[in-house]
Amino acid sequence: MIPTVKAKLLDGKKGLVVGIANEQSIAWGCAAAFRAFGADLAVTYLNDKAKKHVDPLARALESPIVMPLDARVPGQMEAVFERITKEWGKLDFVVHSIAFAPQQALHGRVVDVPLDGFLTTMHVSCWTFLRMAQLAEPLMKKGGTLFTMTYYGSRTVVKNYNIMGVAKAALESAVRYVSAELGPKGIRVHAISPGPLATRAASGIPEFDKLLEKAKAKAPARSLVSIEDVGAATAFLAHDVARLITGDTIYIDGGYHVVD
Repeated sequence: MIPTVKAKLLDGKKGLVVGIANEQSIAWGCAAAFRAFGADLAVTYLNDKAKKHVDPLARALESPIVMPLDARVPGQMEAVFERITKEWGKLDFVVHSIAFAPQQALHGRVVDVPLDGFLTTMHVSCWTFLRMAQLAEPLMKKGGTLFTMTYYGSRTVVKNYNIMGVAKAALESAVRYVSAELGPKGIRVHAISPGPLATRAASGIPEFDKLLEKAKAKAPARSLVSIEDVGAATAFLAHDVARLITGDTIYIDGGYHVVD
């Protein structure tokens, strides 16, 4: 379940991974790679229903900190960072791999999105990254890395992506501003865009299978990346050798890793 590697490049590093739902989650691909390279991980689960799926993965990661985090529940995010502060006193990286839009907002036209649907989408999908960055900053005394997950529906219209494309555009802009503000402290900030992946969450998007085939045909290697590919890329970026790479979207397409 956890890949075997000889070089423990992240030995001694401490990280928080938010967004693991099951073994097909992008966040799980990242967590498995971080652990393989020696990092200690704190992980979260959405709610009691999700806990039964996340607990076995947390055990595989040997995570000493496993806590609930529903971005819509006041205080849960702060509780996670308080626990990390108490037990570790530092953080080297954070993976923000959460997004959400109510069904009415996601499946309807952007111009028809009600205010409450828009605010919920932006709250979970964008603002939470800003809040995590704010909470992580004092724990990254010697620098660190912040990751979030995006999609090219932020830069062009993708059928059925709708209001989430608007949220991802805001998220990518947030990455640039946070990078400018925290970069002088040695904190790197990345938005990772792996293209369409067959996660369970994505399977709920109408005509998602057609989107996968279309993306595969356009990919340079005529194949799509896996969560393991995303994990390998984030693990490299969390290593000190990657400290000069920062501040914009990183596209991972068909095995090619490109800083845009």
